Amino acid sequence: MAIIRPFRALRPAPALAAEVATLPYDVMNTAEARQMAAGHPHSFLHVSRAEIDLPEGINDHSQEVYDQAARAFQGFIKDGTLVQDAGDYLYIYAQTMAGRRQVGLVACSSIEDYFHDVIRKHEYTRPEKEQDRIDHMKAVRAHVGPIFLTYPAHTGVKQIISRTIAGSPVNDFTSEDGIRHQVWVINGAADIGAITGYFSSDIPYTYIADGHHRTASAAKVGKQLRDANPAHTGQEEYNYFLSVLFPADELAIMDYNRVIRDLNGMTKEELLSKLADKFEISQVDATQAKPTALHDFAMYIDHQWYRLTAKPGTWTTDPIGILDVSILSNNVLDPLFGIKDQRTDKRIDFVGGIRGLAQLERRVDTGEMAVAFALYPVSLQQLMDIADSGSVMPPKSTWFEPKLRDGLFSHLF
Repeated sequence: MAIIRPFRALRPAPALAAEVATLPYDVMNTAEARQMAAGHPHSFLHVSRAEIDLPEGINDHSQEVYDQAARAFQGFIKDGTLVQDAGDYLYIYAQTMAGRRQVGLVACSSIEDYFHDVIRKHEYTRPEKEQDRIDHMKAVRAHVGPIFLTYPAHTGVKQIISRTIAGSPVNDFTSEDGIRHQVWVINGAADIGAITGYFSSDIPYTYIADGHHRTASAAKVGKQLRDANPAHTGQEEYNYFLSVLFPADELAIMDYNRVIRDLNGMTKEELLSKLADKFEISQVDATQAKPTALHDFAMYIDHQWYRLTAKPGTWTTDPIGILDVSILSNNVLDPLFGIKDQRTDKRIDFVGGIRGLAQLERRVDTGEMAVAFALYPVSLQQLMDIADSGSVMPPKSTWFEPKLRDGLFSHLF
């Protein structure tokens, strides 16, 4: 069963929360981070992308950058930008985007749950990305980017959360992208005990929705500190990492689409002819292009949208083979375009569904790309089925919105 526990969060001074809170470090490059933080001395990007306060051109994985992150973090604590709560609490973090609200529980999750597959994964991680977060965590001695977890909805947990959010939030602001962020504190011992008890008795697994690299890094840092501590008890803060847990019935996965630079020597007519072996094809206009069902795809080429409906036999019934990303890979990207490893092939790029189909059109119409494919999104149930089977999703299968903001919660260890 899943282990979570309360913690003494470092949180922004209420008047500064909107300025402190920032998008996650890994959804922007250095130039974008520098621009976002300009004129905002309290922006958490000074911690999460500390290279913005060092000379341009510096290696953003150098020790100097991690040392700068630690200085910025300690500076925020000393000047009162971040204030630590008096006790170990749980928190509620609600996000509202385009009228849809998702309400998460902020807690610390156990690294032992990660190592023993109680926290279930569906992606591979890359060692260099893990090492970056390991070095950052060890420098600041804190978890400053929450892990996005999901779990099967639980009536008891939901009742406590619903009762809590009926009161006034301690933070309530709308970020520049139009997303509303609200925070409540659960500081009553009875409610804290009930929630942690529900997880330890009724919720067998939690699932990583987003943040595989940060989770792996937090677990490895905890293990390193545990191994170096002869007085280790298991209760030290490094045994737990910052997480926001959302019930699965409140989450929605967006589509994650593909654009390809060339036609691999084919003409448009040749491509359409080969696709017809595996798909039913029809021309559609832009208003009808967005896929509306499983195994339904859209292709944009030469200023025209096409609907592609996969024919029987293009998929298998196992948790991976039935995914639309697998159908596209096995029947189109690999055999027709010669793209065998989507992680490394420079001819393919990925566009999150938040950008809409117009972004696919733009990248093809400008000549940057030759063709675009839009997919129907993976479901939460598919994600959990794959994680439960011990399998790994194809790369770039899921896109979650809205993104959790960095800086609203930090966990010292």
